[in-house]
Amino acid sequence: MCGRFSLATPAEAIAERFNLDATPPIQPRYNIAPSQPVAAIRANAKGEPEFALLLWGLIPRWSKDPNKGPRPINARAETIAEKPMFKGLLRYRRCAIVADGFYEWKKEGNRKRPYHIHLENHRPFAFAGLWELWNGPNGEELESCTIITTAANATMQQIHSRMPAILSPGNYTDWLDPQIQETAKPLQLLQADAGPLLLNEVSPLANNPRNDVPECINPV
Repeated sequence: MCGRFSLATPAEAIAERFNLDATPPIQPRYNIAPSQPVAAIRANAKGEPEFALLLWGLIPRWSKDPNKGPRPINARAETIAEKPMFKGLLRYRRCAIVADGFYEWKKEGNRKRPYHIHLENHRPFAFAGLWELWNGPNGEELESCTIITTAANATMQQIHSRMPAILSPGNYTDWLDPQIQETAKPLQLLQADAGPLLLNEVSPLANNPRNDVPECINPV
C-alpha cells in the first residue's frame, strides 16, 4: 500500500518535469498523510496537463456524506477495471500524483522500521492515480483522489509486498490522455519501470504524520 509520502521539490522543477506552463507555490511537505490535499496533474478540458490540489482519499460521487463511508487512499491495479468505484475513473479520470519519495514500514516482530523510498536520481515522479468530483446537495464540490498500488518490485520486496504504481516519465502523456478510454492500455502503463529505487531507513519521527519536518527523510 501507500500511506505516506513526501514532496519537497520546488514548483519550478515540478512544472518542468510535467510540462506545465506554471505551477503555484507548493509548501515543502515531508510526511503527507491521507485526508490532506496533494499535488496532482490531470488533463483539462482541452486535453492539456493542468495542476490540481486533490484530497487524498477518494470520495465516491454517489456518497451522500463525504465524512461517512469508505474513502480509499489506495486502489489495487489488479482490480480497478472491475470495481464500480474505480472502473469509470480508469477510463475518464486518471491523474498523476506528484511525489519525490514515499514511506513504507518493515515489520520486525512488534517493531516497525520506517523507510523512505525515492528514485536513484532524486527527481520528482508521479504515482498513477484516479480522481473524482463529488457534488453536494447545496452546491458543494470536493475533488479527491486515490493512489494505485501494485505488486512490489524486487527492490521493494525487501520490506513489503505492495508498492505505489510509479509512472514511467515516457508514459505521463498517455496516462493522462482523455482520448484513451478503453482500459487495456492504461493498465499496461502501470507495468512499466520508472527507474531504480533507493531505500533509506529513516528516523521514527516519520511514524507520526504530525511530524512534517525535513528530519523525517534523513537516513539513520
